[in-house]
Amino acid sequence: MTSTQPTTRTQPMGRTCPFSPPEGYRTLREEDPIAPVTFPDGAKGWVVSRYEDVRAVLTDPRFGANRRRVRPGDPESADAPLPPPPPGMFIMMDGQEHTRFRRMLTGQFTVRRMQKLAPAVEQIVAEQLDAMAAAEGPVDLLQAFALPIPSLVICELLGVPYADREEFQENSARLLRLDASRAEVEQAQQALNQYIHRLAAAKREHPTDDILSGLVQSEQLTDEELAGVGALLLLAGHETTANMIALGTMCLLGNPGQLAALRADPALMDNAVEELLRYLTIIQYGLRRVALEDVEMGGHRIEAGATVLASLSSGNRDATKISGDPDVLDLGREYSPHLAFGHGVHQCIGQQLARVEMKAALTALFDRFPDLRLAVPADQVPMREEMLIYGVHELPVTW
Repeated sequence: MTSTQPTTRTQPMGRTCPFSPPEGYRTLREEDPIAPVTFPDGAKGWVVSRYEDVRAVLTDPRFGANRRRVRPGDPESADAPLPPPPPGMFIMMDGQEHTRFRRMLTGQFTVRRMQKLAPAVEQIVAEQLDAMAAAEGPVDLLQAFALPIPSLVICELLGVPYADREEFQENSARLLRLDASRAEVEQAQQALNQYIHRLAAAKREHPTDDILSGLVQSEQLTDEELAGVGALLLLAGHETTANMIALGTMCLLGNPGQLAALRADPALMDNAVEELLRYLTIIQYGLRRVALEDVEMGGHRIEAGATVLASLSSGNRDATKISGDPDVLDLGREYSPHLAFGHGVHQCIGQQLARVEMKAALTALFDRFPDLRLAVPADQVPMREEMLIYGVHELPVTW
């Protein structure tokens, strides 16, 4: 028998540890893994917190990726019709509509192509480290190192001038603020799209060897779709990896035993990257989906139109899936597939690039500065609690 009106909880919020999801998710995994909740903005929905259930939601076609926009002070009724996804925003599309965009881009981010890119990434990393060394510390590792690396790489891949980074980084940050109003989000999205639109128009006249030029020349996308795709790749291509590099560095500095083990055995780096991705899971509040029909799941009936939040960070701390203690950073842990990049047909298309960038950045950083340390107490590092992508606002370091 299914339950249609179980006790509603409040979505867990607030961290007691800067590297762990809210403690309330532990309770949900143990007591109520598919839980009806009230979100911080007052909207109602469901949270899924166990690893296998998160995977199930992200692969079940009855849960659509065209999720409702949920922002503080701006709740939407589950009875309201879903708005169409913005042109080119394929992460909010399902079925053939999603497949059309995904197929165009998959070949640009293959494992083989990203591995071929590794020497260029390593050169970019070396140049940023040279600039850091010249500054003589202390420096903000985020601005001096973690942010420039993926920004330079994604600009090179897309054909975006790095000189324009202030414009696109500022609008990207606005899009990711949890407390941004709908008007602010739409304004930032429009600004990013207009920027890509102008760039694409120039490439139509003078194409170069990059992804945007290729998409322009293929003539498979409208101008609006091209702008949406380009803006999405630009945002995701620098925000996520930059915060993983910075937060990963902070985490390793706070775990000196693990860092010492990594320095003693550089062959651990591939595994270390996977463990940091699992342990930190910077998509901190998960992925939203909407039930396209009534769904029976775990003894509950999730009604059509309901918002479902699949908590990646909670799933990555599920002791029934992760070997050893999932709440401990263990770079030597036996690898288990994690959810840091999502799962299913919407799994992050740039995940191989992120791995290449993280490996190159962390390897070279600790080789170049073996006595790297925080320049302020850890509890004084400003964390990105108010952002959809978790990390640090700045990371003062010295050596």
